[in-house]
Amino acid sequence: MPDIDALSRPRRLLVLSICCMSLLIVSLDVTALNVALPSLQRELGADVSGLQWTVDIYTVVLASFLLLSGSTADRVGRRRVFKTGLVLFVAGSLLCALAPSLGWLIAFRAFQAIGGSMLNPVAMSIITNTFRDPKELARAIGVWGGVVGISMALGPILGGALVASFGWRAIFWLNLPIGLAALLLTARYVPESCAAHPRRLDVVGQLLVIVLLGSLTFGIIEGGHDGWGSPLLLICFGIAIAALACLLWYEPRRREPLLELRFFRSAPFSGAFAIALAAFAGLGGFLFLNTLYLQNERGLGAFDAGLHLLPMAAMTLVFAPLSGYLVSHVGPRLPVLLSGVAITAGGVLLTGLTEDTSLAYLFTAYVTFGIGFGLVNAPITNTAVTGMPRSRSGVAAGIASTGRQVGSALGVAVVGTVLATGSRDTGWWVLAGCGVLVLVFGALTTGRWARRTAESAMARIAEEDAAEPARSAG
Repeated sequence: MPDIDALSRPRRLLVLSICCMSLLIVSLDVTALNVALPSLQRELGADVSGLQWTVDIYTVVLASFLLLSGSTADRVGRRRVFKTGLVLFVAGSLLCALAPSLGWLIAFRAFQAIGGSMLNPVAMSIITNTFRDPKELARAIGVWGGVVGISMALGPILGGALVASFGWRAIFWLNLPIGLAALLLTARYVPESCAAHPRRLDVVGQLLVIVLLGSLTFGIIEGGHDGWGSPLLLICFGIAIAALACLLWYEPRRREPLLELRFFRSAPFSGAFAIALAAFAGLGGFLFLNTLYLQNERGLGAFDAGLHLLPMAAMTLVFAPLSGYLVSHVGPRLPVLLSGVAITAGGVLLTGLTEDTSLAYLFTAYVTFGIGFGLVNAPITNTAVTGMPRSRSGVAAGIASTGRQVGSALGVAVVGTVLATGSRDTGWWVLAGCGVLVLVFGALTTGRWARRTAESAMARIAEEDAAEPARSAG
C-alpha cells in the first residue's frame, strides 16, 4: 500500500471518488426515505411520531457516535474504520429491507446509523489527509458538496420510482451494491493513515453525548405533542441541560477528550458548527414537511412527489460545486451569506401553501431554497477541517458532521411536532428562521476578527500540544 504523501493525482482523485460513494449512499438513504414516508404510514400504520422516529433515530444515533468514530479513526486507522463502517451500514440496510414492523425498522435504522457514523466524517478525514494543497483541498470539498447535490437530485426521484414500483423496502436494497462496491474499492485503493499520537477512548464523554442528544430529541417528539410546556418535555430538557453542563465541565479536564472544546475558541469553527445546525435543521424540516404536503394534500404518488422536489435538488446539485469554487477563490463569507438569504427567502415563500398553490409559485420556492442549501455545505466543511491540525482532522470533521446530523434531527423533531399540533404554516416559518440564523452566524464568524481568533486558537492548541509531552515526562 503506497504512502499517502506519494499518491499521484489520478490516485488522489480515485480516493476522493471512493469516499464520495459513502456520502452518496448515506445521503440517498435519507432523501429517498423521505419520499417513502406516506407509504410507511399506510403499510405499517405509523402516526406522525412514528414517522419522526423513522427519520430521527438514524440521525440521532449517527450524531451520537460521529465524534467517537472520528477520533477512533485518527487513532487506529482511517481506512480500517471506514471499511468497518461500510460493513455495518450494508448489514443494517439489509436488516431494514427485511424489517417486519415499524418497531423493528426503527431498531434496524439505529444499527445502520452506527455504521453510517464511521463513513462521512472518516471519509472527510481521508480526503483532508490526501489533498494537502489548500486550493486542491477546497476543490475536493466542492466535489464532496456536489455529491450532496447529486443525492438530493437522485434521492426523491429514485426513491419515488422504487416505492412506486417495488415498495419502500427497495430503498434499502439499493444500498447493498453501492456499499459493497465501495468496500472492495477501499480495500484495494485507499491507503491507511492515522494520527501520529493516538488518542484514548473517552467513555464518559461518549455517554454524556448520547444522553444529551437522545433526551433532547425524545422530549421534542414525544413530549411536544402535549404542548411545549408538557412535563415530559420539560424533564427531557432538564436532563439534556444537565448532560451538557457535565460535558462542558468534564471534557476540558481530560487529557484526550472526545469533544475538543478548544476548537471552539476559533470563531470560524464555532460558526461552521452553528451554521451546520441551522442549515440542516432547515433541510430536515423541508424534506419532512414537503413530502407529506405533496402526497397527503396535493394527492401525488411517490414518484410524482419526487419529481416535484427535483427543482430544489437540481439547484443543490448546481450550486454545491459553485460554492466550493467560491470558497477556494474568495473564501467562505460570500457563499454562506448568499445561502442564508436564499434559505430565508425559500422558507418565507413556502408559508401559506394550499393544495391549490400554483406549480410556478411552488417551484420558485423550491429553487430558492435549493440554491441556499447548495451554497452552504462547502463553507461548513472547509472552515471546519482546514483551520484545525491535520492530526485532528477526524475529530474536527466529526464535530462538523455532528452539527449537521443534530440539526437534521432537531429540524424533523420540531416541524413534525408543530405539524402534529395542526400548525403547518408555523413549520414553514421555522425553515425561514433557520435561514436567518445561517445569515447571522455567517456574518459574525467569517470576517477579519473571526480569522484572527482562528489563528490564535491554532497557535494555542499547538503550544498546549507541544507542552503536553513535557508535563507527562515530568
